[in-house]
Amino acid sequence: MKHKFLFSVFTIFFILVFIALGSWQLIRLNWKNNLIIEIEDSLKNLPVELDKSNVKNYLKIKTSGSVDFDKQIYLYNLNDNGTPGFEVINPILVDNENYLINRGWIPFEKKNSKEINIFDENNIIGTLKLQGRKNIFKPDNDVKENYWFSLNREDISKFTGKEFSKYIIYLDGNYQFPKPKKITANISNNHKKYAITWFSLAISILLLYLYFRKKNY
Repeated sequence: MKHKFLFSVFTIFFILVFIALGSWQLIRLNWKNNLIIEIEDSLKNLPVELDKSNVKNYLKIKTSGSVDFDKQIYLYNLNDNGTPGFEVINPILVDNENYLINRGWIPFEKKNSKEINIFDENNIIGTLKLQGRKNIFKPDNDVKENYWFSLNREDISKFTGKEFSKYIIYLDGNYQFPKPKKITANISNNHKKYAITWFSLAISILLLYLYFRKKNY
């Protein structure tokens, strides 16, 4: 009798845990859907003057500034077709504040070439994006060889001698190289799938529990 009681408690506990996890994923789903709508609305807006605006994630901006090509960063990444290369990142001084500007992707062979630095500093159109966290599985940056795998703040500070805004400017425009990265609201949103998985597990365990209970009582 004691074993049956413990089995019931154990089973009900896991059913409640899976229901709670499924419910949490529904909350996250609602949050993510609202975030996507907010991003889509922001990206539809016309660019605003950076120095006259309250900075926020996915704000479309226009500005001008002094770009530092001597401290140009080459960040390893794939382009939209999955081809490996570099994203070209530069320090830029805008209205006495330091930003990083992601000017886009180049193939490996164009690293350090002069043609990639043909750039209109007086007419910058782009999108602000909050810098994400470093993926723990990425290798360490080779700062000496200027071969980067992440925009590690400590490494950037050592490389440039400067501190930067937490927002990165992603350049927009018809440049061929570097080819600007298109910013969209296509962000990962698997919360519905996760919720269905947790609720399915809860239902499956409940059905198995009822089956064994009926069989043994």
